[in-house]
Amino acid sequence: MEMRKLDAAWEVKGFWPWVPLKGTSMEIGNELLGVTEWIPATVPGGVHEDLYRAGHIPDPYVDRNSLAVEWVENRWWVYRGRFARPELEPDCRIELVLAGLDYEAIVSLNGRRLGEHEGMYEPAVYDVTELLGERESAELQIILKQAPDEMGQIGKTSETFTQKSRFNYKWDFSTRLVHVGIWEGVWLRVRRAVSLDELALHADVREDGTGLVSVSALARVEAGTERATAELELLDPDGQAVLRWSGPVADGEVKAELEVPRPRLWFPNGYGEQPLYELRLRLFADGRLAEETCRRTGIRRLEYRRNPGGPDDALPYTFVVNGRPVYIQGANLTPLDHLYGNVGAERYGWIARLARRANLNLLRVWGGGLIEKEELYDLCDRLGILVWQEFIQSSSGIDNEPSKKPRFLELLGRSAVQALKTRRNHVSLAVWSGGNELMSAPDRPSTYEDSNLAYLRALVAEHDPQRLFLPTSASGPRQYITSEKGVSHDVHGHWKYMGNPGHYPLYAEADHLFHSEFGVDGVSSAKSLRKFLSEPHRRPVSMEKSLVWRHHGEWWDTFGRDTELFGGFADLQAFSDASQWIQAEGLRFILEANRRRQGRQSGSIIWQLNEPWPNASCTNLVDYYMEPKMAYYWTRSAFEGTHASLDYRSLDAPAGSRLQAAVHLHLGPRLVAGLRGETDGLYGIGRPADAASEAGRSAGAALRSPWTASLQPSILGVRAEVRDLRGTLLHEQAFMLEGEGWRQSDGVERAAGASDGRPQANEEAGGERSAGAGSLGSPWQSGDGAGSGSSLRLGTFDWVVQETYNGLLLVRLLVEGTDAPPAEYYFSTRSPAVYAAALQPMAAALRAVPLGGWEQAPPEAGGPAASPLLRRSYVVVNDGSEAALHVRPEETTDGWWMEASEAYFTLLPGESRTVELSCAPRRGELFGAGAATRAADAGREGADADRSGDAPAEPTIAFRAFNQPLQA
Repeated sequence: MEMRKLDAAWEVKGFWPWVPLKGTSMEIGNELLGVTEWIPATVPGGVHEDLYRAGHIPDPYVDRNSLAVEWVENRWWVYRGRFARPELEPDCRIELVLAGLDYEAIVSLNGRRLGEHEGMYEPAVYDVTELLGERESAELQIILKQAPDEMGQIGKTSETFTQKSRFNYKWDFSTRLVHVGIWEGVWLRVRRAVSLDELALHADVREDGTGLVSVSALARVEAGTERATAELELLDPDGQAVLRWSGPVADGEVKAELEVPRPRLWFPNGYGEQPLYELRLRLFADGRLAEETCRRTGIRRLEYRRNPGGPDDALPYTFVVNGRPVYIQGANLTPLDHLYGNVGAERYGWIARLARRANLNLLRVWGGGLIEKEELYDLCDRLGILVWQEFIQSSSGIDNEPSKKPRFLELLGRSAVQALKTRRNHVSLAVWSGGNELMSAPDRPSTYEDSNLAYLRALVAEHDPQRLFLPTSASGPRQYITSEKGVSHDVHGHWKYMGNPGHYPLYAEADHLFHSEFGVDGVSSAKSLRKFLSEPHRRPVSMEKSLVWRHHGEWWDTFGRDTELFGGFADLQAFSDASQWIQAEGLRFILEANRRRQGRQSGSIIWQLNEPWPNASCTNLVDYYMEPKMAYYWTRSAFEGTHASLDYRSLDAPAGSRLQAAVHLHLGPRLVAGLRGETDGLYGIGRPADAASEAGRSAGAALRSPWTASLQPSILGVRAEVRDLRGTLLHEQAFMLEGEGWRQSDGVERAAGASDGRPQANEEAGGERSAGAGSLGSPWQSGDGAGSGSSLRLGTFDWVVQETYNGLLLVRLLVEGTDAPPAEYYFSTRSPAVYAAALQPMAAALRAVPLGGWEQAPPEAGGPAASPLLRRSYVVVNDGSEAALHVRPEETTDGWWMEASEAYFTLLPGESRTVELSCAPRRGELFGAGAATRAADAGREGADADRSGDAPAEPTIAFRAFNQPLQA
């Protein structure tokens, strides 16, 4: 369909409620002037940013300023846009399409009312052909009424009555800052004799490997058209036409099934590539081209299976793509900003890139947030990130039962159908869900029997029948994680570090099938805190004693937890470092514990990837300013294809006790497939998926994993080391794979005959060295979940703990035969402040040596918005005599987003690590992204407070270790 963006000069003005409809006083006849003058407006966008730029409100993200702008949601806002009459050929009809009216609107054109509209997802559409023909220019007026008084996180779900995004009204990770504006686009749709109304694409793969693209389109044929026809053309990912189809538009429909021999298959991130085909649909009226539409899609088979060994009444939680079970490594996505109308392509691109780089393969678009903008789904298609899309419903605490109000159900149905029709064509879309944490009784998730959810299920069956609909998340039969056995399928929780040692047995010994929401909280970086906390509030403090800190994350106060584990904090940097350490430690353990049960347990979805406003502390991996936290990098490590993990039960390791923990080796799907000699295409059938540049390769031909040339089964194994923070080796233990093959038990592949690896001999520095043996047969045997990766228990790490000079112990697990970085675990001989010694000054000395200058980064799969602009590598060396803990880079100009190939790793004395940095200019940030507080620090005021100009020509990088100053 031909959609033209309305090229209008936009302004906005605020009024008291109802005033725009009256205009003048009834009593004295005076003009009612409004609460602001006309100011420049951004569309798409929201009024808050416009008011800030005009000087009417302070930066609402600083301190408690948001309380001072709550008046905005309680006013009416009038947008007006003037534009020239578009040039059109005769016999066309023009429709005005208003997408993202947030929330209730009255629309007029040239002074004539077109209608009223409620709802932020379904567009308002009006035929304006005659009105536009009356004059050379036009004025569009949109009156947005005050925001509805919807509930925030605490309330009654059964009483919700709108489809307004509820997180705006206060959630644990947000404040009350209710968006008002036009959050998507304003368009003119051109309709000729034949025009497109709807398009539905469905891709699949037959057993013989043939790809199928089913096309179903609804077209409008105007009266007087004698012959309406359609033409389809499918282009491969290289832009070459692979097939064409033509046929009639019969009763307003176009239906075709396109067969693609030897297709290049689309896989999730980590399982293969993401080749996208382009479908071109042309509509003809009496032989003349009337309209052309292009869509990109991938070819893949999507299935759902029940987990091996799961209860008979469990829902299918295993996603299967092209025959390969996919172990879900996901995160929950909140809206990127309270003011979601102002979020552009750059911010979507960078957060999607961070998701892919964290080894995520799924994003859950949470039901308390948004049906997201098209940019996000396009990025997920290109980057191989599956999408779990929830409809707009969420729990409320007091009751969590889905609303049955007739008007609510009408609005819910309209927004659901809009989402179904517009998002179903994305190859990344994997599952629909009725909403977040809907419960018909405490701790009992609602089911398909609920009439609200049954209604949504029927809509999915009608408009997108190929995809799974889950009633809610979690989907039960218990809502929350529990130590009780045999009652958990898909669960949520917890969201806190559960204490030392309580955290560890809870997660290590759980038996749920799927874990669709959980997290651990941690304080934001000191760099980010300084952007939204004014100088008096930049100190370690409990949220019980600071209203400003409480305003930025009341639920996520870690001060008491971190004080118990570390002692006390001298400054903000130390508090932030310590809090992020515990967040990363707690979250990594959950991810590894779930992954150790891979097969019976089918995935983890972290709460949460991002946050919509700057929190002092939160459960996010990436903060509001796109700064990845320590938990982000430890998540990436836990989700690496090849990774070793330690299954322990406490951070305490008293001298003289035995530190015993199972050692597991996790192997990614492509490595397992290569070692088993399988194809990298449709599992068991079809041609390879990654043969994008090898057209003509025969169906089923083997495509070996890139690991297989250098990593052989005979040398797979893990080496465990224990060192103090001066680098002294205290113990070493090896776990190797050899022998007769894999066996599988309870969904965990174990090395048959694996030894416990008991210590055998003393070696250097009084340490011990011992060997354990596992087994790995040839050929490899495949059990349930084959092709999705595997987890093997290699044996038991076992050591009699020795006292160290400061009580801290570093256990490293190194996967032999690979260049994978070691997994690092920290234990202590001293309790309860197990990590207090880490806050003492250490004789570390970091030195960073750049390997050349900044270079232009090549384009990446996500497109320009998801690609870095510059790239540079550094060798980071510790020249000191003690460890540099948790080494990471920091970009100090604040003009660039940055992501590192590795971060938050430990360098012992004399060690070095090569780190590649990728940077992109910060773009699209609101309110100067903390410029006001930076300006106040520098003694500037007014216009001088905003960031001026573009980003510095190049990033400036310094490296920092735990509780240490920056080292340039």
